[in-house]
This record gives sequence, C-alpha cells and structure tokens, in this order.
Amino acid sequence: MPAEIITSKDNPWVKQCRSLAQDSAAYRQVGEIWLEGDHLCRALLTRGRLPSAVVVTASHPEMADAWHLPDTVRRVVVADRLMAWISGLDSPPKVAFRVPVSAPAGVVAGLPTIVLDRLQDPGNVGSILRSAAAFGFRQVVALKGTVALWSPKVIRAGMGAHFGLHLSEGAPLEALQALSIPLVATSSHQGQWLHEARLPWPCAWLMGHEGQGVAEPLLALAEHRIRIAQPGGEESLNVAAAAAICLHASSLARPGSC
Repeated sequence: MPAEIITSKDNPWVKQCRSLAQDSAAYRQVGEIWLEGDHLCRALLTRGRLPSAVVVTASHPEMADAWHLPDTVRRVVVADRLMAWISGLDSPPKVAFRVPVSAPAGVVAGLPTIVLDRLQDPGNVGSILRSAAAFGFRQVVALKGTVALWSPKVIRAGMGAHFGLHLSEGAPLEALQALSIPLVATSSHQGQWLHEARLPWPCAWLMGHEGQGVAEPLLALAEHRIRIAQPGGEESLNVAAAAAICLHASSLARPGSC
C-alpha cells in the first residue's frame, strides 16, 4: 500500500496527531493513542496488537514498510519538521504509531491487581505499570483522581507495559468490591513488616497519593497493612519504589514461585 505524504500543519489529521502526542486527555475524545519511537511500537506488535496508522519522517520513508503491517494500516510520511511539531519529545522520533484504545474497562474479579489512589506523577504511574507487568500482576485499577493511564507521559514511562495489562481508570471506590480478592495497603508507619508478612495470592495492592498516602476510606477496606523496613532511617519511599519492592515480595509468595 503506497504511503501518503503530508507536509502541512493545517492538515486536520496531523493536528489530531499533535493533540494525541501532547494532550494528556485527548485519547478519551479520539479513541486512539500516539506511540513514539521504535521501542514502544515494537512492544505493541509483540503483544499481537496493530496500529491504525504508522507515521514516519521523510528522511526515513522506508520505515513505513519495515514493520510488515497489513494493508489495512494507514502509512503516512511527514516532513521531519512536522514530526518535530507533532512530537512531545525534545528529540522527535523517526517512527510513530496511532493505536485504537477502547473505552475504560471494568474491574475483573480474581486478577492480581494494583489499585492506584489519586497518584499524580505520570513517571510514578508508568513505573508502577512496568513493575506490575514484570511481577505477574495482570490488572491496574486507577481510582478517580489518578492521572490518566493513557496519557503520553505515562505511556512513555510504562515502556510498553500497558499492552500486557487489563487497565481500568476513573473507577469509584465501590468498584473494588468486584475484585473478590484481599486488599493489601502500604503504609510508612503502621502494619506488619513486609519481610515478615504472609502475603495472600492473588491480592490487590493499594498504592496511595505521593504526599498523602492511601486515603482513609480505602485504607479501611484493606485486610492487610504492610510497611517496608528502612534501616537507613528515611521517613518514606517514593511510591513507585515502594510498589516495586512490594510487588516483587508478593510475586515470591505465589504458589510454586520458589
């Protein structure tokens, strides 16, 4: 299928690409996300998913066909300066995908889960998604007030983890009843020490706001409260670091993991 060449910023489709690349909530209106760079594009294909369009720079037009995509995928070549205008990165990519995303999914019972309570930093959220995928957690539930899971910054920080997870965002507190698994809350000052705890599997870890921690109404639902020993004397850990430690410990508690 021959590639389409676009050179103008005034092209409506290109304007939409820029919005997807730079506006954290644009995907909710458009129903698509923007993936920038070789790594994220390959991560999508590795999970068996396809883009709706591949966009490459005029200096690398051969990349439009390098992915061996079906003819149903739109191929677009844009001027290098236009890719720089679209992109949210200091160093614009040579290739990008536009990818359809469905409406927010509901909570699925029984899946090992991470619950995000009002997290605001996209880097933290993306890092937690990476840890979730790495340690065998299959679902992430973002409660209302949490940064958009499919925002460009979270996608970049997630490094492809999104495509291996069941994601539910904007969920109310009541939605957690559908999980039907124990809730485990992190705390910096109370609860059982992580290294001494008998962790349930599957479970749902509750990760709270960067400054305020897990909200009291959510904390009240937790069957287990866990804290991480910090012999160095720091008051608390970054939420993404705490999540990585807890999820690793939890994965070791899985039947047959050792």
